[in-house]
Amino acid sequence: MSSTEEQLLDIAERSPGAVSDWLDDLGEAGAVDVAAATLAEIAARATLLEPPDREVPVQLDLGLGARRIPFVLVLGPEPKVVPGSDPTSELLVRQDLAELIGLVFGPAPATATREVLPAEQPDPRVVGHVDRSYLARAARQFTAACDAPLRDLTELAVRFGSDKWGEHWYATHYDRHFAPLKDKRVTVLELGIGGYDDPAAGGASLQMWRHYFRRGVVHGLDHFPKTGLRAPRLHTHCGDQSDAAFLERLETGPLDIVIDDGSHLSHDVISSFRALFPKLRPGGLYVVEDLQTSYWPGWGGDRHDLDNPGTSVGMLKSLVDGLNHREFGRDPSYSDAHTTALHFYHNMAFIEKGVNSERPAPSWVPRDENPFAAGLATPDE
Repeated sequence: MSSTEEQLLDIAERSPGAVSDWLDDLGEAGAVDVAAATLAEIAARATLLEPPDREVPVQLDLGLGARRIPFVLVLGPEPKVVPGSDPTSELLVRQDLAELIGLVFGPAPATATREVLPAEQPDPRVVGHVDRSYLARAARQFTAACDAPLRDLTELAVRFGSDKWGEHWYATHYDRHFAPLKDKRVTVLELGIGGYDDPAAGGASLQMWRHYFRRGVVHGLDHFPKTGLRAPRLHTHCGDQSDAAFLERLETGPLDIVIDDGSHLSHDVISSFRALFPKLRPGGLYVVEDLQTSYWPGWGGDRHDLDNPGTSVGMLKSLVDGLNHREFGRDPSYSDAHTTALHFYHNMAFIEKGVNSERPAPSWVPRDENPFAAGLATPDE
């Protein structure tokens, strides 16, 4: 599954000259579509920023070699993109389209060709004082949306109403582990969208992730269809997280992050991990939330046998043994061979994926007898 925005994330990895050549190959109609997608991303980011106190149509003059592509970005509380020109606009922005693509979607932003030009101030001797602060706020909303969108995870959680801050205090832990990835080209899958059977409800965390990972593509899976949730770089899927065959067919491509905030039933958590951990790229992170249900019998948990491998926490505890499988000589399972670290917090866990091939202790180190009692070693050795 690929959208124009996802193509742009790939293209923006190239040099500015290569991006320009790609735009030339698209032709005029294709370049207009690309400009619209880029401005839609800017409009989505602008919703997080303080708007002017009125709608301000910003005339955009986007360069494509010797050609120019006109668009209007109407800034305010609900920014929108309109093709063409607006003769009433008091704010003109000129920029090379290839550079704007790199600025919005690329790893090395640049603004060398950008011009922000307000209309000439009217003569106060003729019209009196005119407050044009709305133009300054509109210019700030536009440039900030391009350059440095809000990406404090706690603020984003509060802004979109995600329970990862408030109902729980997960955002701090997420930021600790995800911060090195926030400017990377990542693919995220979250199990559980929320909103029950309302197709337009839920998705607070998906929106949070979409803005936190400015170059990321975010997928959400829910038991109910979520056809009403649409945004750039966001895809929703309908299905059962306990259906391993369905998860293996899920059209996400390789994943960098998986977050299980789904049913929280132990059986579903374990089934999802077994199906999706292999789809995680090396260096990826698999997160399981709300582990309190692992101790609740009604959710498939067990509060008596705390090592029960059929519970979520029991399964995670077994990964600790798998991490050290070379020390007791068992043939490694897939998770044994690819789990490189585990981090536990209150009701959540992070699993790091990689190659778990570190050598065991040397063969001459005693395994079956106390080396100190047998005089084979001293405490200082």
